[in-house]
Amino acid sequence: MKQVIKNCLSYVKTYFENESSGHDYFHTLRVYNLSTHIAKQENANIEIVQLASLLHDVDDYKLSKSTYKNKDHARSFLKENNIDIDTINLICNIIDEISYKGTDSVVPSTIEGKVVQDADRLDAIGAIGIARCFTFGGHHNRVMYDPDIKPNLIMNESEYRNHVSTTLNHFYEKLFNLKDLMNTTTAKQLAISRDNYMKEFINQFLNEWNGIK
Repeated sequence: MKQVIKNCLSYVKTYFENESSGHDYFHTLRVYNLSTHIAKQENANIEIVQLASLLHDVDDYKLSKSTYKNKDHARSFLKENNIDIDTINLICNIIDEISYKGTDSVVPSTIEGKVVQDADRLDAIGAIGIARCFTFGGHHNRVMYDPDIKPNLIMNESEYRNHVSTTLNHFYEKLFNLKDLMNTTTAKQLAISRDNYMKEFINQFLNEWNGIK
């Protein structure tokens, strides 16, 4: 299995070579490292967690709509590396459950899924989360901030995916929710300082926007 993990690291590095929306190889690598750390603390199956975390974005709806439903890229890699069908289905189910989908978001059915979801969400908050949020907004030509455009705080999966707003609104529509949606004790502890940092940043941003500081 160590060789499969090594192959997977090489695969995702090539796959995300030209990705610049914030869902790049280094995001995958951070989620992999966070997942491994959390899995050790929460007694999850580390190899399952590592493979799911490495492959969690290769069929992401935002990046590959045509393969999203069946997880074609993940399945193809795992089959080529002789992973049995039950394990493939388990990993693909983890990948399917971890995404944020507004009010349609789910709590993963396995501890491994909970670990990967937590790691992915941890990378969406804090200093890295701020940087990724503005990177994604710029990549999609979104307005940074417009005080006349209010955040939509309650959206289902379809509304969330099709919603176009400002980058700053994304903090209110998703990122500020993530701390309280962590599944594992380890992730809950890690999320506190990241959430606080984000909120301090937004307060500073708005103060500067309004000319107070």
